[in-house]
Amino acid sequence: MNQQSEAARIHHSVLPRETLEFLAPRSDGVYVDGTLGLGGHSEAILQASTPHGRVIGFDWDAAAIEKSRERLAQFGERLTIVRRNFSEIGEGLTELGIDKVDGILIDIGLSSLQLDQGERGFSFQRDEPLDMRMDIRREVTAASILADCTAEELADIFYYYGEEKQARRIAAFVVEERRRQPITSSKQFATLVARAVPKAFHPKKIHVATRVFQALRIAVNRELENLAEILTQGVSYLRPGARFCVISFHSLEDRMVKRKFRENSKLTVLTKKPIMATPEERELNPRSRSARLRVAERI
Repeated sequence: MNQQSEAARIHHSVLPRETLEFLAPRSDGVYVDGTLGLGGHSEAILQASTPHGRVIGFDWDAAAIEKSRERLAQFGERLTIVRRNFSEIGEGLTELGIDKVDGILIDIGLSSLQLDQGERGFSFQRDEPLDMRMDIRREVTAASILADCTAEELADIFYYYGEEKQARRIAAFVVEERRRQPITSSKQFATLVARAVPKAFHPKKIHVATRVFQALRIAVNRELENLAEILTQGVSYLRPGARFCVISFHSLEDRMVKRKFRENSKLTVLTKKPIMATPEERELNPRSRSARLRVAERI
């Protein structure tokens, strides 16, 4: 079995039961899966909305689209795939002639395919090219950010997107290292970060480079800007009573979702606190441990 097939086989969607309960798919409904990924959530929505419910799946990762198209082929024309980021929901729905939908779901975490593919440097478990683009059509890569940004710009990325307290020191080490040689691989960068951060400040539960890798990925893909856009723009495409479900995986995203939902006068917040994975799900799928689901309803 090839690597992509294996990734699809072991893929577990996060918070599937809780998401379906809030989304409440109907047979006459049209739903947006803003992060199609390997198709787990879309499959659940299509099954729950049988026989006529539709899903419009957005994703900009060509490899993920290929796998999800194969996985969801049985649903035929009930699934429409749009190769766009979810921030472009307006353009995507307009092209399809759709002005309102009955629910929107966004799962902002990396898919198993992206983590396991071994080609784009999302993980430092193996030595991979330092790319981190979810859409390979984009020009900016993690390596180009490390090569081109000033020490101050790098420190801001590491601090604001990764909440990394050693951001300035790591940035200084990057600038010094790139004078000697380009920083182009995940292992090379992870090793550099470990060297930059004094041992006394190495976290006990995660790798010392985890937050900096997160920060680079967010910067490369403009993740917070895209999230802000969908949280603002997506509401206008919801019918009254339709639900907006967002699964986030770190505090930066979760705080934004919480604030945007509360500030929007067209929404009623249904989750006072984020919904977390059960102990059983966390045991089955370790990646669900940091997942947080927030839901709002269109008034």
